[in-house]
Amino acid sequence: MKTGDSRLVYSTQVGAVCPDCGKPKNSCICRQLKRKAVPQASGNVRIRYETAGRKGKGMTLITGLPLSQEALLDLAKKLKQQLGTGGAVKDYVIELQGDHCKKVSLSLRKLGYSI
Repeated sequence: MKTGDSRLVYSTQVGAVCPDCGKPKNSCICRQLKRKAVPQASGNVRIRYETAGRKGKGMTLITGLPLSQEALLDLAKKLKQQLGTGGAVKDYVIELQGDHCKKVSLSLRKLGYSI
């Protein structure tokens, strides 16, 4: 292993250390910054239905929303309540269980997004 590839993971003085910022885990701000960051988006929202890698179970995926992680979580919660389904937010993509492309499209257009 090269000396430039090493990084501090644990210190006996402070305990676990964040690999990104190098601060102790209890005072790390990386997670907060990531939740407030807005990704680069083209402004066009894309909705697709996907079954690949899910053992035949389908998911509706919503990508391209210019929102922070916190705002995506709020929007996902509203959509899940409207549709009566489960889902999650992963890597700035809203995943909803089942095929809800048309309903999601109508809901997002009411909110002012171009699809």
